Amino acid sequence: MSSVPKSEALRAVYWHSEILRVMYWLRGEGLGDLVDVPMVGCYVDIAAGECQTRLSELESGGWVVRDGDWFALSTHGLAEGEAEYATVFADLARPAHGSCSDECWCGISSAEELACGAQRAPSTLPRGPGR
Repeated sequence: MSSVPKSEALRAVYWHSEILRVMYWLRGEGLGDLVDVPMVGCYVDIAAGECQTRLSELESGGWVVRDGDWFALSTHGLAEGEAEYATVFADLARPAHGSCSDECWCGISSAEELACGAQRAPSTLPRGPGR
């Protein structure tokens, strides 16, 4: 847990983000719309008591809804979870550094991304006899 902030205010923001992201991912992977404290603990390194506290805070803020020991993303939480998830993986969805300029259309168009990728692919050199 070395990456968890030390101050309470930043720790609350950190866990808010982590838990919503995990809940969004689990839902998107078809692993369930409902989570409980042990399930969240399988995917993030959080103590059970802290997890329960953070899920309760998310419920109070309207990001999750509760049914007994189970929690589900609310409509607001689903949108926030998607944004958190997209933010974490945004760099992986962009072209590699130096592949294109910042003005290249491949960053916003899948058709352009394919065209740029084809242009950047190494050309196949004809093979001569004995090669």
